[in-house]
Amino acid sequence: MNSKSLSHTRWKCQYHIVFIPKYRKKKLFGQLKLDVREILSTLCKYKGVEIIEGAVCADHVHMCVSIPPKISISNFMGYLKGKSTLMIYDRHPEQQSKFPKKKKSMLGIVYIR
Repeated sequence: MNSKSLSHTRWKCQYHIVFIPKYRKKKLFGQLKLDVREILSTLCKYKGVEIIEGAVCADHVHMCVSIPPKISISNFMGYLKGKSTLMIYDRHPEQQSKFPKKKKSMLGIVYIR
């Protein structure tokens, strides 16, 4: 069993996460695809989350991650969606909505198994 440990526990918390852009548009290609991969790996390192496996496809992103039990999955996903969207919009302003008053996430729907 490949488990990790904290001071009083041994744990193996792995989650399969799928990000899907709004309306499942095929937006993730070219330089944006490389930037999304880099941004998600950077944000996971900041939180101490290990990416076991991942793939960025044209219309979705698959990630298998190992999240420590001290971080709840919902808090981590909120952090990942919010920060990744801001970082993508900084690098690719053309991806932003034409209506700046509305808050829209680049990576809209998240499925967790």
